[in-house]
Amino acid sequence: MDREHTVPRLITAWRTGDAADLESLLPLVYDELHALATRRMRAERPDHTLQPTALVHEAFLRLSGSALNVADRVHFFALAANTMRRVLVDHAKARRRDKRGAGVQAVPLDDALHVAEAPNADIEALDEALEALAAQDPRKARVIELHYFAGLNYDEIAEALELSVATVNRDLRFARAWLHDRLQS
Repeated sequence: MDREHTVPRLITAWRTGDAADLESLLPLVYDELHALATRRMRAERPDHTLQPTALVHEAFLRLSGSALNVADRVHFFALAANTMRRVLVDHAKARRRDKRGAGVQAVPLDDALHVAEAPNADIEALDEALEALAAQDPRKARVIELHYFAGLNYDEIAEALELSVATVNRDLRFARAWLHDRLQS
């Protein structure tokens, strides 16, 4: 059976209590999760205390503790990317709490707004902006998450969300502009 169908099957079996399937699942997804975490960590500050391996492990632990209903590999990696974002946000909030009121960091984003690639972007401000976008337009927020956080290309996003590639392109353009405006204000 190909990987596209094996991953959701193993996740379902693992979630129903078959621990042996976890051992089969990890080798199929670990390298891709680690690559995703490495890309995500490039957008973080250079002195970040989390490493990609720790991010993968924390995200995987959170995923394993939730009720997963995974349709396919793309959906699994979208969930993983979103979970990694949540881990980083929680880590940033804890760090701020530890500093007892540290000042808000400026968000250096240029007009192109490369959300996931913005160096030293304030992850909390970005998360708040994404949450506001999701409240206004959940599909556009989902497209941004899949593209910038999960690293999916336009075709993969279109397939995962059952949209046309042109709609994905329009949604990304709108969402980037919306986030840019939101983060600049």
